[in-house]
Amino acid sequence: MEQARADGFDGFVAARWSALFHLARLLVGGDRHRAEDLLQEALVKLWFVWPKIADEAPEAYVRTVLARAAARSARRRWWGENPVAQVPERPEDGDVSASVVERSRLEAALAQLPPRQRAAVVLRYYQDLPEKQVAEALGCPVGTARSHASRGVARLRRLLADVIEPVG
Repeated sequence: MEQARADGFDGFVAARWSALFHLARLLVGGDRHRAEDLLQEALVKLWFVWPKIADEAPEAYVRTVLARAAARSARRRWWGENPVAQVPERPEDGDVSASVVERSRLEAALAQLPPRQRAAVVLRYYQDLPEKQVAEALGCPVGTARSHASRGVARLRRLLADVIEPVG
């Protein structure tokens, strides 16, 4: 019985690790180490309830734990500085690293959002969840989740305004 439980859990983790880790990174604003800690905490919680939810929706459970834990961890006062030896150079036109730089800028902009807005934006637009599931994951009414997502997207637009060029 215990071996079947472990096999099912291991299979789920192996199949969904990459996607869940990417979600955790987005929820914590791109910090790889915090994302690993957050995901590990969520998977430990999943292990204890695995027999109850293994056949239902384990990924939804992990998403909820991740969103709530990310909001909780963001309330900490200090996570440390990230010093660099040299200021990075701007990429040249046609440089293949430009997409990496843009993704990094988006992660940095996401990191500037309040935790609940960040969670709402990531769950709604990156994970493509319906508003009802976003609200369930955040533990709030649908209108509040919709408001968090709307305000988060508006703030992202302001933060990234210098990148967006009008078409036409």
